[in-house]
Amino acid sequence: MTSTTPPEIAAHVESLIPKFHLTRLLNADQAGRRIAILGTITTQPALLIAERAAFPTSTAQLTHFPTSLRNIRNLGANDIYAWFLANANPHSSDDDDEQAPDFKLNLIYPCTDKHIKKYEQQRLRVVTETPQIYSKYVRPYMHAQRAKGALNWVYNIIQGRTEQEDVMYRESGDEGFLLLPDLNWDRKTMGGLHLLGLVERTDVWSVRDLKRGMVGWVKHMRERMVEATVGLYPEIERDELKLYVHYQPTYYHFHIHIVHVSLEAGSTQATGKAIGLENVISQLETMAGETEAGMQDVSLTYHLGERSELWEKVFLPLKEGREVKVDEF
Repeated sequence: MTSTTPPEIAAHVESLIPKFHLTRLLNADQAGRRIAILGTITTQPALLIAERAAFPTSTAQLTHFPTSLRNIRNLGANDIYAWFLANANPHSSDDDDEQAPDFKLNLIYPCTDKHIKKYEQQRLRVVTETPQIYSKYVRPYMHAQRAKGALNWVYNIIQGRTEQEDVMYRESGDEGFLLLPDLNWDRKTMGGLHLLGLVERTDVWSVRDLKRGMVGWVKHMRERMVEATVGLYPEIERDELKLYVHYQPTYYHFHIHIVHVSLEAGSTQATGKAIGLENVISQLETMAGETEAGMQDVSLTYHLGERSELWEKVFLPLKEGREVKVDEF
């Protein structure tokens, strides 16, 4: 970006930054990507707000990005997923333990077409999934995805084969669950806290499987996950946490997201993706019918990317009046 500031003024203000002397941190938000610090410059109070600059997008710069990284430190790995901290400073050395990481990296290798479609920029569409669409098309789609082995990494964790060093809390039994850090949390910034609660039972694929007779179990999950989180992080209080589920979820094994209330609400917490767990509990409690009545009986509205399989194979054909080819899921 080219500056329009006159050169003499630009030179003056640039010389001020090295003179900044820290007084205290005022705030850290956007999951630690932006900070506001109070200090002084030549005895006068000053505020410095710093945030990560935008990534370069030219092919030439992106080509050299992976090889420019230094101090790459793995945080965990499971199946095709791995995540790291790294530095972009080309002058930092591999043994510089004090160098603060510039990047949190996630690696999916080998990735699939589904991964590519998930992360590629695309137009979004709002769809309404009726109980009929769910039972006739979406449920068979879920079954097909599970049959392809897409949940191997989840079962690896639950069954104790991998990533056990990342299991922060575990309860076993009929109401068992595990707490793990989300891939996108740096595990240090409390305002960006994001944990995943994986339930051990395998008969609940998504929020759609929750029934009125399961309210007690869902409440137990919520209570125990909150208790475990504040036990792990005593500086966080119960009313600083919010719990939600995704629909559609990224994978079809029931899990609950536990995040700090100050975590910036991006697209994954937005309407059309996230459903508050307390709202789910309330809906189940007030639902008419017997114990088998549940979330499979309601319409859910959410958004999909145009390159997602659900849009391409279910909702686009329905919109255009074409046949949904269930046998091709």
